[in-house]
Amino acid sequence: MERLNNKFLQTGSLPAEVLGPVANWNELPVKVIQFGTGVLLRGLPDYFIDKANRAGIFNGRIVVVKSTSTGKTDSFNEQDGLYTLCVKGIEDGKDVEEYLLNSSIKEVLSAQDNWHDIMQYALDPEMKVVISNTTEVGIVYDKNDNILAQPPASFPGKLLAFLYARFKHFEGSKASGLVVVPTELISDNGLKLKNILLQLASEHLSEEKFISWLNDANYFCNSLVDRIVPGKLPYEEHQSMEKKLGYKDELMIMAEPFRLWAIEAKDPYVKEVLSFSTIDEGLVITGDISKFKELKLRLLNGTHTFTCGLAVLAGFETVKEAMANPLMEHFITNLLMQEIVPTVVGSQISKEEADVFAGKVLDRFRNKSLDHKWINITLNYTSKMEMRNVALLKGYYKGHNASSQYMALGFAAYLLFMKGKKSIDNTYKGYVNNRGYYAINDESAEIFENLWNRQSPEQVVDDVLKNQRLWNVNLSTLPTFGSEVKKYLHALMNKEALDVISEVVNNKEIQSV
Repeated sequence: MERLNNKFLQTGSLPAEVLGPVANWNELPVKVIQFGTGVLLRGLPDYFIDKANRAGIFNGRIVVVKSTSTGKTDSFNEQDGLYTLCVKGIEDGKDVEEYLLNSSIKEVLSAQDNWHDIMQYALDPEMKVVISNTTEVGIVYDKNDNILAQPPASFPGKLLAFLYARFKHFEGSKASGLVVVPTELISDNGLKLKNILLQLASEHLSEEKFISWLNDANYFCNSLVDRIVPGKLPYEEHQSMEKKLGYKDELMIMAEPFRLWAIEAKDPYVKEVLSFSTIDEGLVITGDISKFKELKLRLLNGTHTFTCGLAVLAGFETVKEAMANPLMEHFITNLLMQEIVPTVVGSQISKEEADVFAGKVLDRFRNKSLDHKWINITLNYTSKMEMRNVALLKGYYKGHNASSQYMALGFAAYLLFMKGKKSIDNTYKGYVNNRGYYAINDESAEIFENLWNRQSPEQVVDDVLKNQRLWNVNLSTLPTFGSEVKKYLHALMNKEALDVISEVVNNKEIQSV
């Protein structure tokens, strides 16, 4: 079986089910420098750029900078940057399975071994865009970084060196500035990156003209990305897919159909440079991305967090497994559509926008190609509950006279999930009757162990709701919420979790404490 590369494409052996690249793909100029080789970048920004190239819109390729010392670039070089993106899942209620041959990457260069070659791209007038995903710890200030090193140690240091070389080569021309779009999963990622670069420039370069150019000629955009890209397929599935497609591809990855890249920019020039933004409804350039952050945080993440403990207690391992169960699917749908959606609707988010996004969330949860484990979603359960769901609880009880059912049950399940004990290896574990132990990876595990050891379940509810160190607010002031949580906690401690879910979704009366 032949290896996927340019030579293979020239044989005309690409199967019909694979959407191939545009004819002149290998002649397109490099317009983007991308810091990071991760699958999220290849499955989202690079997907949009490739799609635009195929439509003759952006007509530019990417040079990728591999910043870490681990791993190699051999596969990218041997495959001429080509890789297959398998998109599998559900979109608008319909099964999706498609194969795209991505040709957006020109080459992958190691910062450690190819820094001179990387810096040559700073001198290229075709260069327009910087994209990054260097993980959450990538956008950090390192006061000891040497900007003149070959290369600097930190990502901001590397980018500053790149921009400084560009500034000098083009003699500070405003037109030589770049559009910088970090995709790291931190708030205000563009603004934070810009501030770090300005600080480094002030401390290490001390050139007022460069600092002015950095500040005025370059556009740093906050952005939000959302797409599950598990990456490389499991070994047997990968082998099967290669056999089906008729070529070997070590860079093949899988992604869900849902995609969102929201970029915050008010200047029309940014949209002009990022012309690939017109190719797909999943790529949005807007003056304020807070709406998209709120939709993701509350509808996607909030639903996960209200559900994960209950799902573990009910014996479900994965999200798709829970969605295949009518009772659990009913619970998740009602939680989302009846309690969370009405709470987020307001001046910023319309009912239609919330309904559409919620429908996409449910499609994502039903994706049979993803093995998203509930136990992994419980990681840092308490801080996630505070960050994602306290605002939902406050909003719900502000706007509704009736008590919440689904959020209250989800919170009660959280409390019971957190009933754990410290093991001899200093980890915490909980226990579900007839199913065994599960791991509790939470910064507040010790607090909950102490509460459950010395207090009744009713007192645990009271103390947790009043604990403003956990929630930054006194949740016991929410009308009827405490009594609802106590009722559901009592039920969960005395019945099978699925039986309790059945009673709730079928509107049966649950005995109060």
